[in-house]
Amino acid sequence: MGLEMGMITVDCAEPQRLAEFWTAALGVSVAADYGEFVMLEGPASGGPRLGLQRVPEPRSGKNRVHVDFGADDREAEVRRLVGLGAVELGRHQVPGLEWTVLEDPEGNVFCVSAKGAH
Repeated sequence: MGLEMGMITVDCAEPQRLAEFWTAALGVSVAADYGEFVMLEGPASGGPRLGLQRVPEPRSGKNRVHVDFGADDREAEVRRLVGLGAVELGRHQVPGLEWTVLEDPEGNVFCVSAKGAH
């Protein structure tokens, strides 16, 4: 198949401000800033890059799509992300999988689980 995932784009009000959170969270830099759209570098481990796109309307209701991240130490990573400005919304588990639901500083939902479990 010729299709591959290249970037996940998050709608937001202030892409540059949100880029401060996500560059610190992911340990990457801004690759390009076009004013209305900020593109972050791809992760060193590979995988899609994150884009932040200015939209005029606020988020309404639950995200229809969200990003799931994996971490070696989920608890430590959740504490670090909350320290950067994320808000913890809840913790969930099913047999063999536990994850934490968070919001970034603009209210976009994302999850963190143990690496390899997402």
